[in-house]
Amino acid sequence: MTDAATHPQELDEFLGAKPQPRWRRWMKYWLPALLVLVVLLGVATCSRGSGEPEYITEKVAERALVLSVTATGNLRPTNQVEVGSEVSGKIDNIYVDVNDRVTKGQVLAQINTDVIEDQITQAQANLNAARAQVAQAQATLDVDRAQLARLENVFRISGGKVPSRVEFDQAKGAVKRDVAAVAAANANVRAVEAQLSTAVTNRNRAVIRSPVSGVVLARQVEPGQTVAASFNTPTLFILAEDLSAMQLRVEIDEADVGQVREGQGASFTVDAYPGRRFPARVERVDQASSNTASQASQQTAAATAGSNAVVSYEARLAVANSEGVLRPGMTATATIATGSTGKQLLVPNGALRFQPDAKEKGEASVLNPEIGLEKNEQRATIGAGSRQRVWVLQTDGKLKPIDVVTGESDGRLTAVTSKQLRAGMKVVTGKAAAPQ
Repeated sequence: MTDAATHPQELDEFLGAKPQPRWRRWMKYWLPALLVLVVLLGVATCSRGSGEPEYITEKVAERALVLSVTATGNLRPTNQVEVGSEVSGKIDNIYVDVNDRVTKGQVLAQINTDVIEDQITQAQANLNAARAQVAQAQATLDVDRAQLARLENVFRISGGKVPSRVEFDQAKGAVKRDVAAVAAANANVRAVEAQLSTAVTNRNRAVIRSPVSGVVLARQVEPGQTVAASFNTPTLFILAEDLSAMQLRVEIDEADVGQVREGQGASFTVDAYPGRRFPARVERVDQASSNTASQASQQTAAATAGSNAVVSYEARLAVANSEGVLRPGMTATATIATGSTGKQLLVPNGALRFQPDAKEKGEASVLNPEIGLEKNEQRATIGAGSRQRVWVLQTDGKLKPIDVVTGESDGRLTAVTSKQLRAGMKVVTGKAAAPQ
């Protein structure tokens, strides 16, 4: 038994079986190893690639480049009126609420007039007394004038013997005194009439009326509330005259204000309607900066801030709101079209900064601070009129340098002129990342 197990070939010959080849007997060892080797060779071949770098390209376009300035601001009514009260008192009634449409002269609220009515009654009584004083002074004047006339007649008949000079002067002085008394009484009447008129005016002003036709944007009082108009006029309502035409007020940076002029077209977006653009037109650009008033009122703070203060200028844009979808106070981002280059060749700014032999560097960090500075220097050289070089990817995969002269830029594309560059050419903007 032991001999048969030790010599399998002799056993096969004894049994008459055909012996197997050696390669087949070892197949269970070398076949899996061969499969593993084939897989490794395939992976290595696929990952090795051609060895040529892959480039990121964009086609050169030929069209007009629209130059624009972007600014943010808020929508406002063209004419917004704050309705206040010139008299103090308790609010008896309020007849309108927010979003109500009102017409010019419509009653908005009523202030209690009990105190004012008492003032009117008192002024009317004072006026009657003053008029009575005028009548009394006039009667005294008439009596003294008659007395003076009699004395003058006696003086003429007596040939100047009677009355005496003293009596004659006293009579004349009494007449003059009465004339002055009548004038003073008339002046007192006019003063009391003015007091009465003021009281009547206050009563009329206690009825708050709308100065314009429009929409109530805000109501800041409630029935029963007391308003005091001692030092300033309290605001009761805020009205918008017409919301079909509105204003967009935006802040223009001082670096861009030289490009913005009256009459330029613009468009803007609001968060309430994503993806929708509304047309607008520049109406006015302020000559003074937005912080001029604050600098004048806070000279000390402005001197401390120095040149660190952000300088901006307010621009007003006319907005049509015929659909009524825009509302006061909405935050808007406006794009003002400041000019156009006309039909020119346009290349991405990345193509002007690309260098094929530039070594890839890591991200800027504390240990490598010069990277950020280097990028700023590269960006600074891409200005209007500067000579730059772009690299065009040819059909054979090789790069061809072409010199260009840069023009205006919108921050993403730059207009260029070149004798060799053509529309449709693929300019390189960067290298594709190598597979890991």
